Amino acid sequence: MLSRRMNALLTDLYELNMAVSYLRRGMTGEATFSLFVRRLPPNRGFLVAAGMEGCLDYLERLRFDEDELRYMGDVLKFQPSDLENFRRFRFTGDVWAVPEGRIVFAGEPLVEVTAPLPEAQLIETFLLNRVTYETTIASKAARCVIAARGRDVIDFAFRRTQGIEAGLDVARLSAIVGFWGTSNVEAARRYGLTPSGTMAHSFIEAFESEVEAFHAFSEDFPNRTTFLVDTYDTPRGIANAIGVIKELNLQGRIGVRIDSGDLVQLSKLARARLNPAGLGSVRVIVRGSLDEFQIDELMKAGAQIDAFGVGTRMGVSADYPYLDTAYKLVEYAGRPVMKLSRDKVTEPGRKQVFRKRKSLDDLVGLFSERVPASREPLLEHVMSGGRRLRARPAIDDSRRCFETDLAVLPANARRTNKPVAPKPKSTPRLLRMTRSTKAAIAQRAHADLRRAAR
Repeated sequence: MLSRRMNALLTDLYELNMAVSYLRRGMTGEATFSLFVRRLPPNRGFLVAAGMEGCLDYLERLRFDEDELRYMGDVLKFQPSDLENFRRFRFTGDVWAVPEGRIVFAGEPLVEVTAPLPEAQLIETFLLNRVTYETTIASKAARCVIAARGRDVIDFAFRRTQGIEAGLDVARLSAIVGFWGTSNVEAARRYGLTPSGTMAHSFIEAFESEVEAFHAFSEDFPNRTTFLVDTYDTPRGIANAIGVIKELNLQGRIGVRIDSGDLVQLSKLARARLNPAGLGSVRVIVRGSLDEFQIDELMKAGAQIDAFGVGTRMGVSADYPYLDTAYKLVEYAGRPVMKLSRDKVTEPGRKQVFRKRKSLDDLVGLFSERVPASREPLLEHVMSGGRRLRARPAIDDSRRCFETDLAVLPANARRTNKPVAPKPKSTPRLLRMTRSTKAAIAQRAHADLRRAAR
């Protein structure tokens, strides 16, 4: 059963204006809009598709309630007939989308919506918001996982994400691309993730001594103690942690955590002291304003680190917190359309992406084309007649999609610095349609000029 409806006013005013104008003129023919990324941000060799599942929830539940309709009449001054159209509004279209977790590139559709024109237009803002944000975060988190070279990465972003719901989203998205756990307890409960956390510096400062604090925490949580060793003096903190571990014979997932200082040297020091003490299984965990750039440098420098706690910079995608996404009309009433604005030219027609699974070599073609040999269609039919065609995938399923694509992503696209992103090509049929659509637009423009000159 569907949960509560979505607030239909979570949109831009111009979407409502256009929907009203279409409906007044009976422009309800079938339209296809394509959502894509125009170009990748600097230092991105790929993106990870995300956000579509929340969009499907929105489309199924989209309704205008009486309070919203009253506001639209009183403040926006829509006519009674317009309000009646909105009162009956439901999304009845079809959606094709790249599954969450798949690796994607600029210039290829992530989502294709086919629906009556007013419906397809009205949902633009919400779809752009969710897909842009979630793809941005999933892509940033994926780069952290790659930089860690097989070490665990843990989400500690919640306290500085830009909103409570964003914190939940970050935990889920980072899990899709391989994060081991999250500090966010509600996200762990809601999504079946591994909760992770230890103590703060304030806990240690509240006791008379560091050793007393370590003892207290270990007595309370003997099987999941991670000692925060840099409150006062890190080498002494490491020694105190070793002493308490051995004295209490702690077992389980035990670690030492370092949040400050020279993480390369201090991690090596920790490992050099733990191993001779017979504590080779005790993990060295680091935090402290990390993202893929710092993680990559630490690994290149030979840091002896078992797990990275990643927070703010991943949770807000600090180096590039948005994507240059677009949602553009590509076909209306059987007629291909395109935009010719400088630097924002679009390709006409309903589309599909044909991928070579073993190389992520993508072709963008027309939806009506046959799938070329040795390729597979990337966009899947996820909604028909305004209803989902499948349940929301489990995080593990989305993670497998990501891991499968990552295994064959070219090495130069995986690089942390100066990656080279694969560039999808267009099929001959799409290129021909693009040329013919441009020619038709030019002919109509010329005809308009002749009429104006009469």
